[in-house]
Amino acid sequence: MIEIAPSILSADFAYLGEAIHAVEPETSWIHVDVMDGHFVPNLTIGAPVVASIRRHTNSYLDCHLMITDPWDYLSDFAKAGADSVTFHFEVGRTLELVKMARDLGMKAGMAVNPDAVFEDYASFIPQLDLLLVMSVFPGFAGQSFIADVLHSLRRAKELINESGAGTILEIDGGISLETINRSCLAGAEVFVAGSAVFGKPDPAKAIRELKAAARHAQEVSE
Repeated sequence: MIEIAPSILSADFAYLGEAIHAVEPETSWIHVDVMDGHFVPNLTIGAPVVASIRRHTNSYLDCHLMITDPWDYLSDFAKAGADSVTFHFEVGRTLELVKMARDLGMKAGMAVNPDAVFEDYASFIPQLDLLLVMSVFPGFAGQSFIADVLHSLRRAKELINESGAGTILEIDGGISLETINRSCLAGAEVFVAGSAVFGKPDPAKAIRELKAAARHAQEVSE
């Protein structure tokens, strides 16, 4: 599986519907960054915007909740039409959140920051639908890729293979034509890309190029 999840954080919010429609021919995922101004130093969108997006797309809405108290908002995102919610390991109550999300009909993901210690969160990985490895510190778009996280990504992939879990590995932060190959070789399957997609004149073409780079990395490794 190789999928690009364009992050609408880098899109023009005045033309959000058009931006999503522009990438839909090349991807089935849309990544929605939700920030509360408390867990991370930025404030973005919430469930009402997700509901508006859902009315205009059938794409998989991959909602990344960079918020301090996700348990208070899961039902809102379920009602809004989110397909999955990814909360941060750092907020705690991981297994409770996984159960809550699934009970509401959503997939459950967990995100880990670049400085997270693999041994601290490894036991949760086989119990997740998705693990999101952050290759930047969350909060703002356009940051540089932190290559050190690739070691944790490889270990997560090994654990998933050994356990037989179906956990999807996603990476977010600084994804570009220069970094997607290394991320793919480390085990990532879904790549969140913001400025590398919406910062280009032709976002659909940018997605095709990113996918091609990832596939080339796979072929060379084989």
